[in-house]
Amino acid sequence: MKVGPKYKIGKRLGASVFEKCQTQKFMLSEARTANRIGKRRKAPRSDYGKQFLEKQKVRYTYGVSEKQFKNYIKLATLSKVSNPSETLFRLLENRLDNVVYRMGLPSTRRASRQMVSHGHIMVNGRKVTIPSYQVSTGDVIAIRSGSKQSALFVDLPTKLKDHKSPAWVAYDEEKSAGKVAGLPTYQKSELAFDLSPVLEFYSR
Repeated sequence: MKVGPKYKIGKRLGASVFEKCQTQKFMLSEARTANRIGKRRKAPRSDYGKQFLEKQKVRYTYGVSEKQFKNYIKLATLSKVSNPSETLFRLLENRLDNVVYRMGLPSTRRASRQMVSHGHIMVNGRKVTIPSYQVSTGDVIAIRSGSKQSALFVDLPTKLKDHKSPAWVAYDEEKSAGKVAGLPTYQKSELAFDLSPVLEFYSR
């Protein structure tokens, strides 16, 4: 997925979409911009505008193309297992690149996608190079033996020391492997986006 200037996109969609924007420098810039805008009258955003903004926020957070995202929306709306928002959230969270990121192996989702596509990650003993690969409960995610000495993983102990994984994934540093222990749960209050307006956007 091609991404434009991250600071500009982050200012429009929120700092949560890119790890690069979650810095003090960005926050100070945001505060200055908000102060300038506050002095001018801001036009209210339409329902369509709000839905579009949420859609873009989710897309950029997970780094998926519009085509990929539409496929996830289609699967979510057709699913009868749970509500569409829950299904969509699980489809996004269960992407292999996101799971690797959640385990704390890279510091960003973009770096996670590169780890996977460059063949550094294995699923159940098999190398997988597709970032969008859907993992399942019980799957074992490991660093490929030939990649353990890569510069990508040199400071891994330091990264993991400060990292907190969600309850549904776990990583064992000694084994250089992690496990998908359960299903991600959609809790809107804990997220920087709302999937309901997104589904409404595509139902038009």
